[in-house]
This record gives sequence, structure tokens and C-alpha cells, in this order.
Amino acid sequence: MDTAPVPLAPDDGAVADPVCADDGPAETHHDTRELAARFEDEKPGRVLTGPVALLFTGGTLAVALLALWQVFFPLPQGSKYYLIIFLAGVLPMVFLAYPSGVRLRRRPAGDGPAERRGPSPADWLLAAVALLACLYPVLPVTLGAGGGGYDAFLDRQGLLVPLDVVLGTVLLLLLLEACRRTTGWILPAVCLLFLAYGYYGGLLPQSWPVAHAGLDFAQLVDAFYNSDSGFYGTPLDVAASYIVLFTIYGAVLDLSGAGRFFVELSAAAFRRSRTAAGRTAVASGFLLGTVSGSGAATTVSIGAVTWPILRRAGYPPERAGGMLAAAGVGAILSPPTLGAAAFIIAEYLGVSYLQVLGWATVPTILYYLGILLSVEIDARRSGVRPVVIDTGSAGRLLLRFGYHFLSLIVIIVVLAMGASATRAVVIATVLAAALSFLDRRHRLTPARLVEALSGGVRGVLAVSAVCAAAGIITATTTKTGLGPQAAALLVSGAQTVSSEPAVVLALTALLAAVALSLLGLAVPVTASFVIGWVIIGPALLHLGVAAPAAAMFVFYFAVLSEVSPPTALAAVAAAAVTGGRLVPTMWQTLRYALPAYLIPIAFVITPTGLGLLGIGGVGRIAVAAVVSAFGVTVLAVAAGGWLPGVGPAGTPERILGAVAGLVLLWLEPLPVAVGAVLAALAVAGVLVRRGSAGRAGGPSVAELVDHREEKE
Repeated sequence: MDTAPVPLAPDDGAVADPVCADDGPAETHHDTRELAARFEDEKPGRVLTGPVALLFTGGTLAVALLALWQVFFPLPQGSKYYLIIFLAGVLPMVFLAYPSGVRLRRRPAGDGPAERRGPSPADWLLAAVALLACLYPVLPVTLGAGGGGYDAFLDRQGLLVPLDVVLGTVLLLLLLEACRRTTGWILPAVCLLFLAYGYYGGLLPQSWPVAHAGLDFAQLVDAFYNSDSGFYGTPLDVAASYIVLFTIYGAVLDLSGAGRFFVELSAAAFRRSRTAAGRTAVASGFLLGTVSGSGAATTVSIGAVTWPILRRAGYPPERAGGMLAAAGVGAILSPPTLGAAAFIIAEYLGVSYLQVLGWATVPTILYYLGILLSVEIDARRSGVRPVVIDTGSAGRLLLRFGYHFLSLIVIIVVLAMGASATRAVVIATVLAAALSFLDRRHRLTPARLVEALSGGVRGVLAVSAVCAAAGIITATTTKTGLGPQAAALLVSGAQTVSSEPAVVLALTALLAAVALSLLGLAVPVTASFVIGWVIIGPALLHLGVAAPAAAMFVFYFAVLSEVSPPTALAAVAAAAVTGGRLVPTMWQTLRYALPAYLIPIAFVITPTGLGLLGIGGVGRIAVAAVVSAFGVTVLAVAAGGWLPGVGPAGTPERILGAVAGLVLLWLEPLPVAVGAVLAALAVAGVLVRRGSAGRAGGPSVAELVDHREEKE
């Protein structure tokens, strides 16, 4: 049996990860970052050089300093004024950082790909127009009946003059183009569909539930440009107030060497276990996810380092890719840095971010429990080889580099003391920068600090464009009353099947899950959550679902778009790293991520399910967590076809186990009892199968596996 040590570093065919290379070339760092951005934003940005890079760095640095300043010294004009300035800073840079992808003339030979060329004259023009359209509401210059400064602009709310409408329309078109450049055509198309509904909805037959009185174009522009639910609504507020600060924190922590430490600690913790390779990948995904909040990017980061180890252990590319993608997507679900939509939840529900972290804790544990169980089952079913990972002991790593956990702990402590999430993350960022000087290889010198600040702002460009464009959807929904109407349609669809309230709720949850999954295939996670909340959220609330459960339900299914075929960006990223076939990689990802699809349904269909969100007292929380963990275990066995310590499960036992796991997630006494009985029958079937194999002559598969493990 081959147990040669495997160094914790990328080898042939893998993409080198900057967090695991001590002094590797800068080009390697950029290659990994570009690969991550390619799948996270769906379109790669430009590699800027020369004077353009200096100008861009200066712009991003100014935005970063403004965001940090706003935390402790808010602009006296109010938050909307800050959002106007923030959008004026980031939107022009989108046109400089992301190519249009449109070629109007034949490119000269040797001109290179668009990502390697600088901005075109059209890009510069769009950037200049974007700057003007964004700053127009605050420019203290009177232009006929328009202009006049911020107060004058607000006074014209509902009574926009032609110049206001023109510049609002220009900003609308620029945001759609920015979304197209960063995320593709689908989100702009969805925004245009809502815009058309707002304008033409009055022409629909008034007997239709979704018909409304109709809005003229000036009313729509006013709702987008000069209201609190449009471009400058909650989504952009979250991007400008929270996400930018957390991306800066993540960049600082990464450059300080924390990413490398998290991966090496994961490897050291499991370096001599049979399933060391799989456990390392999963643990790395969780630890990196605590600071990343990005699914596809985390997948690339952990895959670049752990894929050589997984390959040496005998994992096929598709299975390894599925494991990496599932572990990477867990980054968006893992405290203390959840995905962007989690901050929107806090704003929509008017709660602290610490409460949202509390709601996410138990589901995150259950999610990674399911992945780890699948890893253990795969190792025994597939005969994965043990691999000794060449790294130091976990104890020594913790003693030398354990200080990287301090800034994460500080976030939780400061939040618990009642401070805002923005102040907590700024304090943690300063601490992480100071602690970087404990390791000479990763000291945040002034140049590297500028790199971190600039990189943090660049990382928020795409999401800022998406959040501003999401204002088109929220403003149209608010103006037309589409949310309650769509919710009524969803509930009435469930009521056509049954009038029993419990059945109606379950069917509505299933329909909502399907709708959110389909929506997530088309638009990014943040936009998917916003649309899902304004359309599907009211249906769940109408049926008596608690607001935290409804919000987290929408959040989880918005996140799962990253592992749902046929788009599944995290799975695509994993396949790019491992070289595996794409469709099988997606199906493997679904198998590993199965708990994430089922747990959200559990905490909306019964009151006991609120215990999974840490709500309802110690007794409810304990019951919900224990029963759900049992259900996840049964589902992992059914999906993997192997009962650890016993042997393979046949088709009848797997079907019984799958049904048992689903029933157990209905957290009521009778379903739990039925699920436990079905699970016991499945286990009995596996035991009978093992005994039959032994009586037939020769050792069973489980005995062979146990013998091989003892020999090793």
C-alpha cells in the first residue's frame, strides 16, 4: 500500500494557490485569483497595467478609505448621500475593470485576449458618463429646472424634471450594462422584465391577479433614482456598508498568511487518518469559508492545494470535484462571514448580524456533518488509499500561527458587546494587519496594505452593480404590489391539492424551493435572494412561518444555485481544477450537498424546526439538532450505499434509508418515530445482507475492508 508522504503544495496540473506558497511568483497568485474570479463573477476582469493600473488602484483606495471613514464618522447628509458617492466610486471602475465582450471590428493579430488589454475609448466614455450620472443628485449646480444639489434633488421626489428622468435613465442603462459585463445577460434581462411589467402591467386584464393600475416611465425612474427602494435601496446599502468592509478584511487576512495556515492546520489535524485527504479538503473549505464568504473562489483555493492529495489517495476527478465544490459552497453558509445576502437579511428583518450568525450555526454544522459522513463512506466503499501528508503537527502550527484565529474571535466578541458589524469587522481588520508582523513572510507593509484595500474594493465591484440593479426589482415590486399577488398565487397553487394547513405549508415550501432553485440558475446569489424575498417570502409569512425561518429558507436556496445543475458555478470551478467531467462532477456535488437542500425545508414546515435556527429554548434546539443530525446521517448512508462498520447497503435498504431521513426531518413526534423505525429496518437489512454474504462462503466486503485497515 502506497503511503508515501505528500507535500502540502500543488504539483503537476494543479493551479498553485497563493495561500500555500511561501515566496512563489506573483504570476502564480494572479493565475489563481483570475480562475476564482472567472467562476465567482461568471466573467473575468481585466489585468490592468501601467498608468491605468495606478489610476484604478487610486480609485479603489479612495473608495476603501471612504468606507472605513463612514464607519466612525458618518457623512452628515445621511446614508443615502454616502450611497450616491459610493456608487459614483465603484460604477465607473466596473467599465475599466471588466471588458465588454463585444467586438465591433476584427481584432488585430497578436492583440491578446480582452482580459489582457486595457480599457477601450468606449470604456472610458462609459466610465465618465457613469461618474456624471451618479454624482448628478449631489452636484450643487443648477441646470435649468434640474440640479441644485442634494436637498433640491430630494425635494423633487415624485416630481422629477426632464433632466432628472434623462440622467436616471442613463444610470439605469449603465447599471444593466455593468451587470451584463460582470454576470452575463440573464440578470439584465430579468431587470428588463420587471421594468416591462411595471410599465405595461396596466394593460393586463384587471381580472388577472398580477394586474395593476400601470406606471408611466417617469414614475418608474423616480422609484429607481429618487427613492429608498431603488438603486440606493437596502441591497446597495449592504454592499457599501458591510460587504466592502468584509472583503477588505478577507484580503488583509489572506495576505497576512491566514489562508495558508488554515489549509496546513486542516492537513495536520488529519495527516495520519485513513481519510486524511477528504477530511483535509472539507476542513479547509470550512476554515477558509469563515473569511471568504465566496463559494466558487473557496472551491478554487482549496482545490488548488488539496486536489494533488486527493488524486494520490485514489479519488476520481469527478468525486474529488464534487467534494471540493460542496465544501467550497459551505463558505457562504459558514459564520462569521456569510454570503452577502446574510447582511441583507439583517437589514430586512431589523436584527443584528450576530443574530443571523446564530441562525446559521446549527445548519452549518449539519451541512458539514453530511459532507464528512459522505467522505468516510466513500473512503470505505471505494477503497481510498491512506496518504501521509507531509506537514508539521497541529499543535506546533497552533502555537506558532494560532493568532490568525484572534481576529475572527474579535468579530464575535465585539458583536456580542453590542457594537455594529461594521465596527466589529474594522477592528478585526486592524488586528489582523497588526498580527501579520508576527510572520516576516506576510508582513503587511504599506505597499501590501494598499494591495489589500484595493483588492477588497475590486472584489465588491460586481456585487455592487448587482445590488444597485436589484433596486429595479425591489422598486417595481413595491410600486406594483407584485409581492403579495405572487405569494397569493403560490399559496393558492398548493391549496388546489389540499386544504389541510400542514400539507399546504409543505407543498408551498416545496414549490418555493423549486422556484428559488430555478431562479438561482439564472442570477447571482444576492439577486436571487432579493427576488426570492420579495416574491416568495410573503407566501411563507402568510402561512405563519416565522420571519427568521422564511428569510433563512430563501437564503439557503439562493446559495444552492452554486451547486445546482446545469450552471453550478462551484462544480464548474472544481471540474476546472481537477480536470473531471462536468456533469458527473455536478451530480457528485449534489450528493455531498444533500443536507443543504433538505434542512431549510425542515425549519419552515414545523415550529420545532425553529430550533435549528437556535430559536425556542434549549430543549427545542437540542431535539431539533439531534433528530436532524440523525436524519442527515441516515441520508448520507442512503446516498453512499454503505453503513460504516457493517458493510454495503442494497437498493431496498437505501430506499428505506432515504425515506427515513426525509421523514425524520419533519420534526414532530409521530414522523420522528416512523423515521426511526424505518431507519432501524434499513440497518437490519444491511446486517442480514452481511450475514448472508458470510454464510455463502468467504468474507464479506466489510470484513475485507476491516482486514485491510488493520493491515495498514
